[in-house]
Amino acid sequence: MRDASARSRTGLNANAGQSPEPADTRVRVSLQHLRSLEGRARKLTLLPRQPVSSVLNGRHASRLRGRGLNFEELRGYLPGDDPRTIDWKVTARTGEPHVRVYSEERDRPALLVVDQRMSMFFGTRLNMKSVTAAEAAALVSFRILDQGDRVGAVIFGDGYVSEFRPKRGRTAVNRFLTALERANRMLHAEAPRVDQPLFLNQPLTSVARIARRDHLVIVISDFDGLDARTGKLIGSIARHNDVILCPVTDPISEDVPKNMKLVVSDGELQVELDTGTTETLQRLSDFATGRIAEILRWQQTYGTPVLPLSAGSDTVDQLRRLMGLGATTRAQTNE
Repeated sequence: MRDASARSRTGLNANAGQSPEPADTRVRVSLQHLRSLEGRARKLTLLPRQPVSSVLNGRHASRLRGRGLNFEELRGYLPGDDPRTIDWKVTARTGEPHVRVYSEERDRPALLVVDQRMSMFFGTRLNMKSVTAAEAAALVSFRILDQGDRVGAVIFGDGYVSEFRPKRGRTAVNRFLTALERANRMLHAEAPRVDQPLFLNQPLTSVARIARRDHLVIVISDFDGLDARTGKLIGSIARHNDVILCPVTDPISEDVPKNMKLVVSDGELQVELDTGTTETLQRLSDFATGRIAEILRWQQTYGTPVLPLSAGSDTVDQLRRLMGLGATTRAQTNE
């Protein structure tokens, strides 16, 4: 392809922004690291039937609708059949109880929306937020693969959106992970400043175009740059699809340290923030809590489950806890 924008949409800029790979995968992921996560969360599931304590369980405010149902046949009632499947019109007409038999659709395409903007290249305790997002996306892609569903993705940075239509099989997952590693490599302290950073609305517009209905859409982002249109896009997508929101935060946003001077930079300009002043501390706290509050409002309004992830904790253990499972054991970690 000669068209540069087309290459960005498909993630084909293989040499863009690459830098020597650091040994520490808490800063930048490698393809080998992403692939190594496959065995660590085998019990995770994104199917409708969830553990009791899972945030995706039906007893919570929101849940996964899951695959649709295909009508198979109408037959006579047999002992043990669910009474809720009885077709009362046919039963009344024939004088004998009849049930409608359905089978679950075997395929539900999934679309992973992964944020790799410079706002994600930040971490104070364990991982960069960009690493936590990449790890979570890799884990989910492996689970979708094991469920026999198609895997697609929308990966976006400050100046590009890469789209991958849902496809079935390990080749599709490997293609996604390769593009994800490439996007993560583009994040570094010397990255050129983008005049107009990409907000979440553009990748969500891509999602709305690809996932017309009956998709599983998982958005993994710090949700930087929300506006009124963002909520409308989320609501529109959730109307015909299952949508899971995974806000990625850093521990410092949950507990802004007092009496510290923080230097914040966009790559060219920088400003010093003094958290010793009550006004500055309050504004920083309000900024962090306000973003999460908006995401939780979407949960109540549109029924979108929220799986909050912290860059300060192990990604696998967080997902397992959110889905009602225990932390991984040493044996599971070494599988």
